[in-house]
Amino acid sequence: MIEFTNWDLLRNLLLATRWTIALSLTAFIGGALVGLLLTAMRLSGRRPLQWLVRGYVEVFQGTPLLMQLFLVFFGLSLLGLDISAWSAAAFALTFFTSAFLTEIWRGCIDTLPKGQWEASRCLGLSFQQTLGRVILPQAIRVALAPTVGFSVQVIKGTALASIIGFVELTKAGTMLNNATFEPFKIFAMVALIYFALCYPLSLASQRLEKKFNGAR
Repeated sequence: MIEFTNWDLLRNLLLATRWTIALSLTAFIGGALVGLLLTAMRLSGRRPLQWLVRGYVEVFQGTPLLMQLFLVFFGLSLLGLDISAWSAAAFALTFFTSAFLTEIWRGCIDTLPKGQWEASRCLGLSFQQTLGRVILPQAIRVALAPTVGFSVQVIKGTALASIIGFVELTKAGTMLNNATFEPFKIFAMVALIYFALCYPLSLASQRLEKKFNGAR
């Protein structure tokens, strides 16, 4: 058994936390970009595009994130593509995030009165103009709170990347536990770090919900 001071344990966990944050940001930004495209396709009124988006969302919402990580990491390897654990985790989490953000944003847009779409058409505005100038400015206020709230799920979801060998906070905790045999101390530190990452976002989501209360 290797002897580590408490500072050694915390320092190593904080170093691994950088990768948790990097993976979370990559997945959230990538998922937001893909989600915007999918939301626009869903609202386009074209049935084939709507069915495509609906199928995409159902697949990634209806299957466990762990299975998605396995399929990306091992599936691409079987196809002869050499993919790193980082890339596989980033792709899987981006797909997962985009599916949920698409539904969150579609739901927020659906809360707006339908008459605004009809009034925009009467004014001769195109779909892009209606979406950009009329709908999105209002929907953003409604969507901010749930979007920030979902970022907490993205951060917690990065823990599953340890299964495919990506060394982030959870994987680092497991490795330190194997070296020190002090699971309670190490995983208590891991839990506190996750809490420190997630709690401010949860608090921000609650405050945004009160500030931009859609019903009010």
